[in-house]
Amino acid sequence: MATQPILRYPHPVLKKLCHRVITIDNAIHDLIRDLLDTMREGPGSVGVAAPQIGVTLRVCVVDVSASRHGKDNNHGQLCMINPEITARSGTAVMREGCMSVPDYTGDVERATEITVRYDEPDGTERIFTATGFEAVAIQHEMDHLDGILFLDRIVSLKTGLFRRKNYR
Repeated sequence: MATQPILRYPHPVLKKLCHRVITIDNAIHDLIRDLLDTMREGPGSVGVAAPQIGVTLRVCVVDVSASRHGKDNNHGQLCMINPEITARSGTAVMREGCMSVPDYTGDVERATEITVRYDEPDGTERIFTATGFEAVAIQHEMDHLDGILFLDRIVSLKTGLFRRKNYR
């Protein structure tokens, strides 16, 4: 398919609650291809969610394997349909950025270990535990499906929001 333009904050679609996917059909497969293409083209991107390209469905992709933060601890390319976090533990504050908020980064507190359940593009259910940077990236993308941006989770607006110097 093709790389899609990323919606930028404050676009109203970014604040919408996304709908569950009822049927995994060719349209969903096309959406996943678009998400993967868009993620690969994004500067330093490790994930993208459907609402970021204007689609209010519960679909997102994550792949931290090429990132220096996730290269040693990851499950590879994840294409998640209707993802749900079923368990979480630990917490850490980590700096996050987002293609939909390209001019800022922020300190966000997230679980350091999550168990996630979702449907694969072929319809099979997958459940696994993610830790570290991969867990953070999954939580970030899943927040998009609920209309939540990392800006909504900044630990301190006074000391936890930073203007990005470079975005490539």
